Amino acid sequence: MIRSIALFTSLSTLSSIAAVPVTDDDMVMATQSYGELRRDASVDGKPLVLAGKTYSSGLGSHATSEIPVSVPEGTSRFTGAVGVDDAAGVGKGSVKFRILSGNAVLWESPRMKAGDAPAAFDIPVSSALHRKLYLQADDLEDRDFDHADWVDLAWVTGEGIAAKKAEVLDGAAFGLKPGVQDDQTAAMRKAVQALREAPGSTLKLAKGEYHFHATGALQRHFHISNHEQPEWHPVSIPLVDLQGATLDGQGSTFIFHGDLQPMLIQDSVKVTVKGIGIDYSIPHHSQGVITKVEGDAYELDVDQKKFPHEIRSGWFFFTGEGWGRADAGIGIIFDGKTRNIVAGTSDYTYKGPLTELSPGHYRIAKNIGKDGIKAGDVITFRQNIWVSRPHPAVTLYRAKDTTLDHVAIHSSQGMGVLAQRSENIRLTGGGVFPRKETGRYFSTNADATHFSNCKGEVIAENGLYEGMMDDAINVHATCLRIEEKVDARTLRCKFIHNQAFGFETFLPGETLQFIQAKWLTPRDPRKVVSVRRTGEDSLIITLDSDVPADLGKGDAVENVDWFPAVVFRGNLVHKNRARGSLFTTPKPVLVENNRFEDIAGSAILLAGDANGWYESGACHDVVIRKNIFKDNLTSRFQFTEGLISCYPELPDLKGQTEYYHRNVKIEDNTFETFDVPLLFAISTQGITFRGNKVAYNDKFPSWKKAPFILNRCDQVDISNNTVTRGGKPVKWSATDVKTNLCPPDAVKVK
Repeated sequence: MIRSIALFTSLSTLSSIAAVPVTDDDMVMATQSYGELRRDASVDGKPLVLAGKTYSSGLGSHATSEIPVSVPEGTSRFTGAVGVDDAAGVGKGSVKFRILSGNAVLWESPRMKAGDAPAAFDIPVSSALHRKLYLQADDLEDRDFDHADWVDLAWVTGEGIAAKKAEVLDGAAFGLKPGVQDDQTAAMRKAVQALREAPGSTLKLAKGEYHFHATGALQRHFHISNHEQPEWHPVSIPLVDLQGATLDGQGSTFIFHGDLQPMLIQDSVKVTVKGIGIDYSIPHHSQGVITKVEGDAYELDVDQKKFPHEIRSGWFFFTGEGWGRADAGIGIIFDGKTRNIVAGTSDYTYKGPLTELSPGHYRIAKNIGKDGIKAGDVITFRQNIWVSRPHPAVTLYRAKDTTLDHVAIHSSQGMGVLAQRSENIRLTGGGVFPRKETGRYFSTNADATHFSNCKGEVIAENGLYEGMMDDAINVHATCLRIEEKVDARTLRCKFIHNQAFGFETFLPGETLQFIQAKWLTPRDPRKVVSVRRTGEDSLIITLDSDVPADLGKGDAVENVDWFPAVVFRGNLVHKNRARGSLFTTPKPVLVENNRFEDIAGSAILLAGDANGWYESGACHDVVIRKNIFKDNLTSRFQFTEGLISCYPELPDLKGQTEYYHRNVKIEDNTFETFDVPLLFAISTQGITFRGNKVAYNDKFPSWKKAPFILNRCDQVDISNNTVTRGGKPVKWSATDVKTNLCPPDAVKVK
């Protein structure tokens, strides 16, 4: 049995017991691998029965599950019991129960099976230090018969531990040691506990290199947007359920070992992380240097020490600390000198019959020279390209007023920063880029930063973004598909994409808006009365008024209360795959004083759909000004039809009666580019392209397309731009704009 000793002190007389220990919001926020979490019933809807005794109150879950429960004010203890429900069949099931604070396991049951006597708990929990606890049921072996019941839950009120005064804490006092390979996870969690006990405190570390290993991580079960959905996220640094805390690394580098989630900021308010770099000892990408290209073959060196590997079934199998993955043979080719992605290669297939010439040196029978690839260029092995993003480097979940100040992410299994259901986020300095001393060309496996279903303001400024496999920033909401009208006011809805499900998108009292999927028309907002989670990917939502008669199965719903305003300013984005930035939000977006350079795809994408990723949020107010766009769009990726691309996915563009995006101002920017479309737009009303400087060059082959390609757009103003080609002035006219389904007077060119 594990208990947090610090919570046993300073308790006084108890006064009462509070009923209804789990709120409706907590029920929606819970995650479990099978079935529906139920109040006062088992997971199968039957009475709660443990070892022959029936319980009238409790929660019926199914392992694996995690229930975040809100701690009422005045609480001093949490009591109850757990067990595997008798309905599973005596001797069946295999579950271990845990109760977690934000940074520690407070209580753990033995392994339990159906028929075992309930395991009771009585743990000190001071509401002055805790706003959340996390109730876990671990399936241990498999999920069969793991009906996990929590019964007779009660918050016991009374005087608990009082919070301490804020102070500056020295990491060394908790055993945090730089410059050693020993796991620092336990010491860091002790330090986090001190931050919890003294809200507003700062933890300062001596500058150096700190190592964190997966073996010491805190296991958490929740779903992360736009990632794979592993059963457990092993968290090294849990900045969870904190009230005002600063972690100051003073320029330190954190090195992580194994398959894990480096940092989680969850259910916390006013957390600042500053002055740290995040990297892996063995990254989850690998790379090799092309040493020779001739005819139908090339030779390749792969450093065994930096990128451990073996040959299985005639191809590369890469291994790390506790993980191993076969390479898929599709990845990115970087120019060895410029570090740019080789023009025209996109997601490149480099696989062919392989011969090992000597340890770490290989000959591969494939003609890559025809694609402009040469000796000295570098292959980034993405391994399982589409299914290898289990954990971001930093996750923000239900966090408010978070600052990442000069936090540099050098490698990640998934995205660099992933924020979901969070409010007011500031990133200043730092960024996502490989450390020079590693010799790597790549950084993150997907987006550098990603903001899903957030609100308030997202600010990212003065950062460096390099070598990531997707956008520097991606902002969107997640819409759900309507599967059924249950009754006049009730819908059964479903998450559709297999990398985006299981997190809360609606809570009671929030505002739902319908989307007519065929035309992406947002309409008819309603208040949410109740939400039931009926599975990992399904919800039943009841509204305050009837669902419009013409909407139903196949249409979608989004939460209009959870869209952020965005400021993306003063950043350098370069040498990366896919796109520079992606915005899908109706709140104001300002893209200012950035440098977008040598990006293989579009510099800016305004997206939106209800048929693929189900990422919604029509843009209503976008300002793109005083940026430099230089030599981008040298390869082709999804939705990258122009340097700036407004590309909502519309199944029936011709039948649409409204416009999806609107009010896009592109002013006072500098474009240094070869001959590619400057702007590609679909269903956008109110585009201004004014006061820009455009200098064409011949660095790459022309696309032989118009500078402006507009599909069902209106109120487009192209005026007062300075255009040169080879130093000579060029004057645009209506012939430089290709239109489709636009009104006759939609475009003005001056």
